[in-house]
Amino acid sequence: MDVAIVGAGLSGLVAARWLGDAGLRVAVYEAGDDVGGRVRTDEVDGFLLDRGFQVVCPAYPALAAEFDVDALHLRPFARGLAVRHRGRMHRLRADITAPAAVTGGLLPLGDAFALAALGVRGALGPARPLKREPDRTTLEVLKEAGFSPAGVDRVLRPFLAGVLLEDRLTTSGRFFQLVWRSFLHGGGAVPAQGMRALPRQLAGHLPDGTVHLGARVDRLTPAGLAVAGGDEIRADVVVVAADASAAALLLPGLAEPGWHGVTTFYHAADTPPRRDALPIVDAEQPGLVRNTVVLSAAAAGYAPSGQALIATSVLDTVTPLDELERRVRGRLSVLYGTDTAGWRLLRAYRVPHALPAMPAPHPLRRTVRYGERRYVCGDHRDTSSIQGALVSGRRVARAVLEDLHGPVGRVLVGSGSGRSAPR
Repeated sequence: MDVAIVGAGLSGLVAARWLGDAGLRVAVYEAGDDVGGRVRTDEVDGFLLDRGFQVVCPAYPALAAEFDVDALHLRPFARGLAVRHRGRMHRLRADITAPAAVTGGLLPLGDAFALAALGVRGALGPARPLKREPDRTTLEVLKEAGFSPAGVDRVLRPFLAGVLLEDRLTTSGRFFQLVWRSFLHGGGAVPAQGMRALPRQLAGHLPDGTVHLGARVDRLTPAGLAVAGGDEIRADVVVVAADASAAALLLPGLAEPGWHGVTTFYHAADTPPRRDALPIVDAEQPGLVRNTVVLSAAAAGYAPSGQALIATSVLDTVTPLDELERRVRGRLSVLYGTDTAGWRLLRAYRVPHALPAMPAPHPLRRTVRYGERRYVCGDHRDTSSIQGALVSGRRVARAVLEDLHGPVGRVLVGSGSGRSAPR
């Protein structure tokens, strides 16, 4: 075998496709019972439940490079944000007319103009200069942009806590600006059949028998790798495409990042508490609900006919689920202005390893080469996002092919696929 890939998440599947397209014999070994890694969807009583609330941004450059986007049937969320503050629900539009927020008393005037300026820069400015800036924390970026502590605490912190999965805003400011830019351009969406549609489409392009499910890799060997149960696989090249923690176990010396976690509750209701798919954040009690949305209002296929699906995320991954759900349900009654006692809890997902931490200063790109004929990829090598995972898979494919074939490797990556070569 030419290449053995450990992990059938987005990065591993992208790498497998590029390398297979270049004519190499590739096999992917996945410990789980389906492809996707952290991007998985379960079916429960006719509902589609992603394993932790996840969205994809249609403006991600790598999305168009790796997918038939039309076949994903992306269902967008409402553009903007609803913010609960001082007993009122304020709506912010996802454009540069943020001064409208002043009239409701949500933002001081200076913060409204700072938000508008941040929107102009994100929507109209190029991405390349952002990548070259000296890195500082997201909070420092917001302060430099002119936001007051009140503006940060009322809008930016509660919103970004649900995106970055941390509320101190210590995440790389460069990463924040790239994410902000992408969402201004494309908003957020989910595939009509759940986030599982992403890895399943990638896997569908691979030859039958490429992906081996239920195959946990115990260790790498001089000749390849060893799968639990005693089988040793010989491979000229090994690519570790597992998550950061699993990769660190297989590649001694590889630095393991910290993690940000999340707990997502999925509730079913007979009547939708809102008709729109506008995400809600809570500036009154920001330590509990980080965001909540009527998911079925965006993607009707996530719920059976006549039912509504509400997804709610909190950063607490420690409190017992029964107690946490009781508190969340009580708060949702306030945020939606309705009685939630009759809502049915479908499932709660506790995901302690949801996103690799990116504290500033943080490189936007790390090497994918790891010793002789050993490589590593994943969102922990690029950025903690779907975009980062996809790009990392392309980068590792290019590295493998360049090492095997020299500069011609860049050409081989794209042969016959009609897709651009990895960057």
